[in-house]
Amino acid sequence: MAWIRRHVLAIVAFLVLFYMLLPNMVVILFSFNKPNGRYNYQWTQFSLDAWLNPCGAPGMCSALGLSLQIGIIASIAATILGTAVAFALGRYRFKGRAGTNLLIFMPMATPEVVMGSSLLTLFIALGIPTGRTTILIAHIMFCLSFVVVTVKARIASLDPRLEQAAADLFANEYQTFTKVTLPLVAPGIAAGALLSFSLSFDDYIITNFNASPASVTFPMYVWGAAQRGTPVQINVIGTVMFLASLLIVGAAQLVGSRRARVA
Repeated sequence: MAWIRRHVLAIVAFLVLFYMLLPNMVVILFSFNKPNGRYNYQWTQFSLDAWLNPCGAPGMCSALGLSLQIGIIASIAATILGTAVAFALGRYRFKGRAGTNLLIFMPMATPEVVMGSSLLTLFIALGIPTGRTTILIAHIMFCLSFVVVTVKARIASLDPRLEQAAADLFANEYQTFTKVTLPLVAPGIAAGALLSFSLSFDDYIITNFNASPASVTFPMYVWGAAQRGTPVQINVIGTVMFLASLLIVGAAQLVGSRRARVA
């Protein structure tokens, strides 16, 4: 009992982490399954068929490519715009700053059904046909808020004395920004970009409102496939995305620990 009391926090953290990752473990396990029917919900036998032919399900790889394309473009655009807005809100005082902060949080607090239907109404009123363009606009809009919040938090934690020291060493504004400020804010920018890509790639509700029959993203494909049969290749793609996320997080932690040791 004494050992349990000393390690109760670690035990609880491990159980919570196990609970959170349990669905991912199921996805990984069933990516090696070979179901007898259309539905991959019951373990039958071990097989590598889905891994050897990940595009075997008709239309899945095209949907995956569209999601990756939109996710990359949306995350880049949202990161550039969101970083600029974060610097403006974090460094300057101007009229309407409080209202701007409120507007930044509104897309994060608005239910996706409301946001998706509102965007669809706007596009119809403007005569913009739904498809890739409308999906991209919608994704940039809701990813922008997350980038602003993430980068702004990083800017607020910066020590202003570092920039003052750079100015004392005769660095101009451009040199101070590129050599001091930007490297310090870079982790927040990277976090905002990764969060934007994850939100864009994973989104279904807003995308479904603003998509066309010819612009089916991967989440939409998964939803549609679940109605008539779930290909094992879906689990393969999910496993690859999960492992890629772990690899990125692990690499970031490794780089951070090495920099901390050097410092």
